[in-house]
Amino acid sequence: MKTISKFWAFTLVLLMWPSLQQAQILDKLKNAVKNKTEQKADEGINKAVDKTEEAVTNIFKKKDKAKPTENSDGKQVSNAEKSGSCKMQVNSKYDFVPGEKIIFYEDFSTTNLGDFPVSFNTNGSGEVVTNNNYDGKWLKFVDSENAFWTETLLKLPENYTVEFDVIPIKGDEGTMGGYVFRLIKSINPKSYDTGAVPGKGGFKFQVEYFGRPNYRAYLNDYQGEFYNLEGLKEDESLFQKENRKYHIAIWVQKSRLRLYQDENKLFDIQKAFPDAAVKMDRIRFEEGAALISNIRIATGNPDMRNKLITEGKLVTYGIYFDVNKDVVKPESIPTLKEIAQVLSDNPTVRVKIVGHTDSDGEDAKNLDLSKRRGASVKKVLENTFGIQSGRLESDGLGETKPVAPNDNPSNKALNRRVEFVKL
Repeated sequence: MKTISKFWAFTLVLLMWPSLQQAQILDKLKNAVKNKTEQKADEGINKAVDKTEEAVTNIFKKKDKAKPTENSDGKQVSNAEKSGSCKMQVNSKYDFVPGEKIIFYEDFSTTNLGDFPVSFNTNGSGEVVTNNNYDGKWLKFVDSENAFWTETLLKLPENYTVEFDVIPIKGDEGTMGGYVFRLIKSINPKSYDTGAVPGKGGFKFQVEYFGRPNYRAYLNDYQGEFYNLEGLKEDESLFQKENRKYHIAIWVQKSRLRLYQDENKLFDIQKAFPDAAVKMDRIRFEEGAALISNIRIATGNPDMRNKLITEGKLVTYGIYFDVNKDVVKPESIPTLKEIAQVLSDNPTVRVKIVGHTDSDGEDAKNLDLSKRRGASVKKVLENTFGIQSGRLESDGLGETKPVAPNDNPSNKALNRRVEFVKL
């Protein structure tokens, strides 16, 4: 109250001063009073602002580090070459290594936009689309009753891997629709197996409309009784979100099934398939709304030690990059970890890391991209796994050394690879 009284007393006096002086001094007095009463609050605010400024600065520093630069020849330089570092976080629970021999691959690159892919069948409707957030073509479905399954039955052995990218989207009701993925042992090879537990047996992976992952493994006739296993994840940090891309990987080893979401292991089911006679032969997507792409089914875990040390060359498909990017993705860690172990066990061995691409795009850009990818892999082995740089060389050959014709998605996938050549 004393402060307010003083303020008005000064105000009455100042009314007799010239208007310009009055305005200037009034402003000063008001600021003084305000500063005095808010001084303590300002101290707290200043600290918060300082922290915010620091956080924003760090964000832009990270973006600057991630931005590609060009060398004197005008070619892009990989992030690894630019910064001289490429250390990745190693997740010990993520141990997925993809199969070596491709059984089925589909990225819808040969399907026209708006069409339905010939490699799939459906009891409803769907179309191939693109989107603003992620590169490539995607199979889109928005219908709670639709199902999409591989047209030709798959000949799956005891051990195999299944991978796909998925983006949950809005469903019929205007909110995220969720989706279901199945591995099935079909009853009807040329039609749709109906029911809540379709086929002779199967594995169901479901993402509910609010993002929670769950599974169901079942057999319709197991020693005269129905066999059923179920589970779910309550950790909300693992719930899927609308319009975000997820990489799903499934590793089947006889009766055991492990399922991964990005670099997180969601489920490890020891007896998902207890009857060896009931072998899955089809994949299916259904019930909800999603974009699906980059479906890869492969068999045969690579014998990295034998191929690199004995045969002198290891070809791997387990090192991942985004389209037209050179940054090694975290899902590559298990493969790189095994390669690093082979190199650590054989300290005199030197290798050249060679990147390869398919024929899509310009030759010169593919060559440059393959070289940058080779350099990025080299940096990860050095900085994450401690392999001495003198033991590693890197190169890229672009599309010049295909191992298959670039005439369909499966063959193009074979050509996109990283090779380790013993020197």
